[in-house]
Amino acid sequence: MATTDINVPIQEAATTASTKLRLGSLTALVIGSMVGSGVFSLPQNMAAGAGPLAILIGWTVTAVGMLALVFVYQSLAVRRPDLDAGPYAYAKAGFGPFIGFNSAWGYWISAWVGNVSYAVIVFSALSYFFPAFGDGNTWQAVLGASILLWIIHFLVLAGIRQAAIVNTFVTVAKIAPVVLFVGVVAVAFKLNVWSLDFTGLANASLGSIATQVKSTLLVTLWVFIGIEGASVFSARAERRKDIATATVLGFFTCLALYALVSLLSLGILSQPELAALKNPSMAGVLEAVIGPWGAVLINLALVVSVVGAFLSWTLLAAEIPHVAGKDGTMPKFFGNESERGVPSTSLLITNLLVQGFLVITLFAQSTYQALFYIASAAILVPYIFSGAFAAKLALTGESYESGERRSGPLIAGVLATIYGLWLVYAAGPAYLFMCAILYAPGIIFYVWARREANQRAFHPVEAIIAVALVAVAILAVYEMWTGAVSAL
Repeated sequence: MATTDINVPIQEAATTASTKLRLGSLTALVIGSMVGSGVFSLPQNMAAGAGPLAILIGWTVTAVGMLALVFVYQSLAVRRPDLDAGPYAYAKAGFGPFIGFNSAWGYWISAWVGNVSYAVIVFSALSYFFPAFGDGNTWQAVLGASILLWIIHFLVLAGIRQAAIVNTFVTVAKIAPVVLFVGVVAVAFKLNVWSLDFTGLANASLGSIATQVKSTLLVTLWVFIGIEGASVFSARAERRKDIATATVLGFFTCLALYALVSLLSLGILSQPELAALKNPSMAGVLEAVIGPWGAVLINLALVVSVVGAFLSWTLLAAEIPHVAGKDGTMPKFFGNESERGVPSTSLLITNLLVQGFLVITLFAQSTYQALFYIASAAILVPYIFSGAFAAKLALTGESYESGERRSGPLIAGVLATIYGLWLVYAAGPAYLFMCAILYAPGIIFYVWARREANQRAFHPVEAIIAVALVAVAILAVYEMWTGAVSAL
């Protein structure tokens, strides 16, 4: 495998037996990263804003957009084997160090804030059995979540490969109940229930078909985050071609499960009934088919699933700033490793931030909830630039042989970029404002890293972008202070 100078240290670490990941582990990382709490709430989340027709259209549009992104990562993993850490490396190679830094920063924020939600959701689900945990933000829940956080921390410290093997078993354990749900609900499916108000237009609160479709796309964005999981660990893959295979396998597995869960549920309960369910709404659907023990099963499955997602995203959250610290895009201390090749400093900083936000949930749950949704939108930045990089390579012919066809990668890159940009637009100005608040502090760390490398901090265009980012962040803070933006 060809490497560049900046990737030699991480590649050397990746050659040890403790860090080699095979196809099964890489596929489990992709599936484990995507399948968390979202799938268990899909029936209610989708039905809350759409009828069966709009949900079908939504899954079709999502399949096209996300498949384009899958092809982007599949192509780039093979075409640019010298680039590791997936979306961050692609953004940097295609559009410079400042854009690369922001992709790494945004991905990292999305990952660790998402982990806060996973820790809270685990104990919210356990409150079905132990009411003291409440909505996952009581002191008992925060204590339990903190213990879970540091158990996972030390599991990862034991070695990336060992953690990935555990993740593989957890992924199988959490997929099994979802497959069982699909099988049971498919048998109980009633076409007359599914076709009742097929367009959703009889319910004025849902709006037009276009409005309904838009609501589904915002839901499907969250459940597919993690599709890049294998690319992030490209430096640790035993075989480079396994990255592309793992990404495709993970995507189609999750697409099939997600679509079946949401669509088959509409054949058990009507759209208004699904929309009124408490989450995890899969529990309510299964309870309607087989009785109360169905709800027990789903709540237990949710706990296993989210713990698995927590582990997957701990691995991902630590890897991105670690690689960025290795090549100088982030401060050097992020690049420190343990004797086992684990990104120990990055892991510790990440989990300390998670711990801090867990404490915040005791006092300001609304703030945490807003940051959770903002973080899910923040990950669109590395997605967009991954698609744009693939399109750029196809347009310029870089990394292509003479006469090699470039139309397929070009179409995939353009579609992935447009899809990402549309989702940013669909998120709305309030979320964009608050994403700026999360991105702006990163400029300090970017300048820090550039000074460590004795390099110029900004080129003119980058300086304009940085100033604009800070200005938008200041405006967002002002809008929040005056109450004009209330999402926090």
